[in-house]
Amino acid sequence: MELRHEFTVPVPVEEAWRTLLDIERVAPCLPGTTVQEFDGEEITGTVKVKVGPVTLTYRGTAVFEERDEAAHRMVLKASGKEVRGQGTARATVTAGLTASGEGTAVAVLTDFAVTGRPAQIGRGVIAEVGDKLVGRFADCLAERLAGAPGAGAAGTGAGRTGPAEAGTGAEPPAAGAVTSGEAAAPGASGPATPSAAVAETGGPPAPAAQDRNAEPIDLVRTAGLPVARRIVPAALAAGAAAAAVAVVLRRRRR
Repeated sequence: MELRHEFTVPVPVEEAWRTLLDIERVAPCLPGTTVQEFDGEEITGTVKVKVGPVTLTYRGTAVFEERDEAAHRMVLKASGKEVRGQGTARATVTAGLTASGEGTAVAVLTDFAVTGRPAQIGRGVIAEVGDKLVGRFADCLAERLAGAPGAGAAGTGAGRTGPAEAGTGAEPPAAGAVTSGEAAAPGASGPATPSAAVAETGGPPAPAAQDRNAEPIDLVRTAGLPVARRIVPAALAAGAAAAAVAVVLRRRRR
């Protein structure tokens, strides 16, 4: 499944590019994601997704297949597996940055697939969840960038457009679940230290991602009624089945 999103951030392209490749600054803006380790090339982490009363944790890795500083284009490939299940998730995220007035427009294409419980939710709901999660990320990123010197002229809010869905034959997960362990990495010209990144962007250092235990992405709260309509009937059916079994067992005992 493919999802397309666009949003803007209130800084010039070069600064936005450096920030998106700064793991410690971007990681806290990724819903449900905890970065556990980064060796300069590979990112290891987890993504938590809550489906009704069940919380799923995906552990995986992400690597950059492309970081074109001249074209401001990056390609990130991530994959993960449920910690306590057989479900899997994979995603390829392609992002391109272009100047938009005094700010930067970011176009994101996500191609992903998932197996397990989240795959049962449906494409329409996934598109809606993905739009909201990208919106949260854009707002968080814009808020952080707005505090950097020179960002005020471009505004403090993040503009964004919703997803355009195109099926690829793979069942989708919750938008955040796909990106197991996904986060940004340092710039194409070579790994940058967190202190260097802070000096370049002028913003305060972000808390170490390894010390952060991210809240799970709650699909019911995020998508609202569409997911509830799928989960509630299933829960009622399971409850009815359990009641029927209990009645049969009581009758046998008598």
